[in-house]
Parts: sequence; structure tokens; C-alpha cells
Amino acid sequence: MTSWPAPPPTPPRPSRPAGRPGGPAPTTLTARRPEDLLAAVPVVLGFHPEDSVVLLTFGGDHQFHARLDLPRSAADVEAATAALLAPARRERVQAAALVVYAGEASAAAARSAARALARRFELAGITVLDALRADGSRWFPLLGGARGVPAWGVPYDVSSHPFTAQAVYDGRAVLGSRADLEAGLRPDPAGVAAVGDALAGAVACDPEEAADVLDRHLAAGSVPDGELAGLLLGLRDVAVRDAAWAPVRRAGAADHVQVWSDAVRRAPAEVLADAAAVLAYVAWAAGDGALAWCAIDRCLGADPANTLAGLVAELLERAVPPDVLDD
Repeated sequence: MTSWPAPPPTPPRPSRPAGRPGGPAPTTLTARRPEDLLAAVPVVLGFHPEDSVVLLTFGGDHQFHARLDLPRSAADVEAATAALLAPARRERVQAAALVVYAGEASAAAARSAARALARRFELAGITVLDALRADGSRWFPLLGGARGVPAWGVPYDVSSHPFTAQAVYDGRAVLGSRADLEAGLRPDPAGVAAVGDALAGAVACDPEEAADVLDRHLAAGSVPDGELAGLLLGLRDVAVRDAAWAPVRRAGAADHVQVWSDAVRRAPAEVLADAAAVLAYVAWAAGDGALAWCAIDRCLGADPANTLAGLVAELLERAVPPDVLDD
């Protein structure tokens, strides 16, 4: 039996109610069988992964969960192992479970990755509780033969699992795929046009004005066009950008995610990068690493040298938990 807290939810769209500041309290999930692990993954990630390696950790100083693209070569496996083992050692993780999402065509790659990861984790003194391959409808054991598991796998369906029901009850958004998460940040043409029109007559905010704008509109989850134009122009100044992200802590971060997700969808291309970088930071602070990576991708597509996006990417790559903001 293994228990761990699921991270607080991050509403993917500003139209969803934010609930109390910081979102609902973390829910403790207790896994007793493989189907429990399979149901837990989309809850802790916020979406159903594909062609991925997912690590769930237990015990240690800070628990974390991570997803990587399925490694296809020996070099990719080594890189994935190093990326996952380093934070597990740093946080003194006691045990872990692996779920590899791959179809039959990628079954060999899944086995290779799982065995390499399990071997290195065990050598590091971290118990690997289980390792599974899942293809969306059946699961297969990856570490040796499991008694009673047929070669054609075990059917599973997480849609009716208690963890899924609990996620719905808690207001946690579980999307169909990472692509669905990315779609939530696509430009809103009407919103982009309106803010673009406002940019012509806007004056860039200073740090104090930026903080005031965010305070006044945080509860609404959206900044009016004219004020958003001034805020986006102001973000070009590092001091203004710092005023937007530096005060954010995990409690209340979900409300900032709503505001900045909306801002990214409405930001014209010339002022997009810094808004996406701020979104990346507040998403990390809210415990939503998947959304943070999507925001980083949007930012670096417009500004490959953005320093704030680089900082958040490093936090994510090192699996630094947002709990450190409270320490």
C-alpha cells in the first residue's frame, strides 16, 4: 500500500471558478494495485500521457512526480535515467513506481527503459515498487514475470476509478492529452486583436502599477484590454516582470495561473514572450509542471533567450518542488 498527496489543481481556463486561494487541499491517494497507479498518473499530471515514462515517488524530503518522453535509444535511456535519478537522490526518495505509456510497437523500448531505470534506482537504494507498461486499454508488467498476468495483458479503465471520481469532486482538471493542455494556450483571435488595438495608446506599467493591476483583477481571472496592454508592455522591463512573479507563493498561485493563462491567449506576438514566462513560473508555483512546460515552449518560440523561462526550465528539470517557496 502506497500513499502520496496529489498536487493542487490548476484550472486550465480562466472561465473555470478558481475556488479558494490555492485551490482545494491536496488529496491523499492510496495505491494498492496496478490499476490504482494507472488511475493516479493522470490525476497527478493533469492529463493522460502517451509515449512517456512517468515516475511516481514516495517518502523523502519532498515527493515529486515526473514525465519524460519515451526514450528510444541507449543514449536517451541514459539521459532519462540521469534526469530522474538526480532529483530522487537529492530529495532522498525512499521508493518509486514507473509507468511507461507505449503501444505494442514500442514495447521493447518500454522494457529497456524500465529495466535500466529500475536497476539504477535500486543501486541508489531506492526501492522500485512496481513498473508497468500501459497502452491505454491494457497493462503489462515490465520487471520479470508477474503471476497470473497473461501475455496479452490486463484490461483496465480509469474512467470509473475512485481516484478519477475524487479528482472530479476536488475540481481537478484531467485532460485527454498533453496536446489538450497546449490547446488551452492557443491564441484567442478576438482577444489578440482587442489587446493589439489597445497597445497603440498604452503606456507601459511600472513595477508598482503592475502589482496594483494584478491585485485588482486577480479574483476575476482576467485583466481588461487596456490595462493588459500596459502590463504586457511593462513586462519588457525586468523590474516589472519581477514584480509580477516574485511575490507568488504556492498558496494562491492557481489564481495567478488563471490571469496569466488568459493573458497568454490574448497577447499579440510582439508582447507574448514575457507573459508566457510569467505563466511558466506561476504554473510551477501551483504545482502544474505540465502547464509550465507548455508555457515555456510558447515563450521560447518567441524569445529563445528569455531568462525567466530558462530559470523555470531549470527548476522543472531538477524537479525542484514548489514547496521550497514556503521554506
